[in-house]
Amino acid sequence: MIGGNILQATQSSQATQTTDGQPVSTWKAAILGFQHLLAMYSGDVLVPLLIGGALHFNAMQMAYLISADIFMCGIATLLQLKRTRFTGIALPVVLGCAVQAVTPLSAIGRNYGVGTMYGAIIGAGLFVFLSAGWFSKIKNLFPPVVTGSLITIIGFTLIPVGFQNLGGGDVSAKNFGDLKFLLVGFLTMAIILGLNVFAKGFMKSLAILLGILLGTVIASWLGMVNLSAVGQASWFHLPQFFYFSTPKFEWSSILTMILVSLTTMVESTGVFFALGDITGKQIKEADLKRGYRAEGIAVILGGLFNTFPYSTFSENVGVVQLSGVKTRKPIYFSALFLMLLGLLPKIGALATVIPDPVLGGAMIVMFGMVGVQGIRMLQQVDFKDNNNLLVSAISIGLGLGVTVYPQIFQDLPQSLQIIVNNGVVIGSFSAVILNVVFNLRPQRAAQAAQAQVNSTAQSRK
Repeated sequence: MIGGNILQATQSSQATQTTDGQPVSTWKAAILGFQHLLAMYSGDVLVPLLIGGALHFNAMQMAYLISADIFMCGIATLLQLKRTRFTGIALPVVLGCAVQAVTPLSAIGRNYGVGTMYGAIIGAGLFVFLSAGWFSKIKNLFPPVVTGSLITIIGFTLIPVGFQNLGGGDVSAKNFGDLKFLLVGFLTMAIILGLNVFAKGFMKSLAILLGILLGTVIASWLGMVNLSAVGQASWFHLPQFFYFSTPKFEWSSILTMILVSLTTMVESTGVFFALGDITGKQIKEADLKRGYRAEGIAVILGGLFNTFPYSTFSENVGVVQLSGVKTRKPIYFSALFLMLLGLLPKIGALATVIPDPVLGGAMIVMFGMVGVQGIRMLQQVDFKDNNNLLVSAISIGLGLGVTVYPQIFQDLPQSLQIIVNNGVVIGSFSAVILNVVFNLRPQRAAQAAQAQVNSTAQSRK
């Protein structure tokens, strides 16, 4: 029944056009949806692996955690795709595990138990849902100088993740940066670039998918593909409420996860505006409110099903930009595939055999595209105004600086490290705060608004 509703929704979706105005057929949308899935899969599976490992879960518990998480990614994505009166931003956005939650959830689970960890997730989800109204009213805190800086930070701070995968994934390994890893990674990147330059139409929009698939084939010839995970996985697994523990509520743990949720809401805001810019949709206060509510429900469901909090995945912004397909139709298929993979772990395990260098090559392209999308958004900003220049320069500088040297704040209290140890978070908050200080005073706001009008008028000439 769920699958039927998804397919029906893909047919009735209003946004069914590519960049050149051509409709996307069902089979093409399905392939594009699979491309979106591969773009986010490894990043999403990493979260349960890290948290499950920190909490010493056994193999059976890990298998459930990963399968349930993948299934819930599909549910969370559906909540955002389908606009209702109260929920859903209706943009081509994919939701996955919030990686910002790894450290605090691991600490809560170790210190207070798994039940308290899931209680904190539910509490944070309720906060996101209930705060959607007032958080959406601060849209004026996110002018192009803030959103453009935020998206630039998101893209460029993730590029080191791509390089880490390019070198083999494990920096401490003796063979990190092995020549065959680099060869496979750069060949994957070259395939993606070649398809974008020489391919046309639908083949061009599949550049990332084909690059990953061909890169994996090349890696298999070099003995880099291990299929043991597929053989060990079960055929069917049904997610259950409270599989590990019923939730327990402890105020400091809930407060910690609320802080994490605020950071994911800020990041999601940037993703919403970036996708709005790509698709040509003006993001209004009501859209943000529905988007935050959907994210809040997804986080609550994560706690109930004993998985994780969910938020937007910026990787998929790069896929939308690179493929040129702006419709939600492929994302409906991504959601369906995620749910099926969550129910069928053996099939889901196939995606885990993709070698890290292959993913690294694709990630560098995707994250670079996200960063460039931010630069495109910054073109709307009047940089003759030194205040705008400072907002963007300082926020991007802080975001990239913390990404390179995250240990610089290691002596600060743990509660503050949640905010300042993440380049995206500190860059986002600094952009918002600096914009308030420099541009949102009454006199400055009027001057900035007039400058924005003049800049927009000039760009249209």
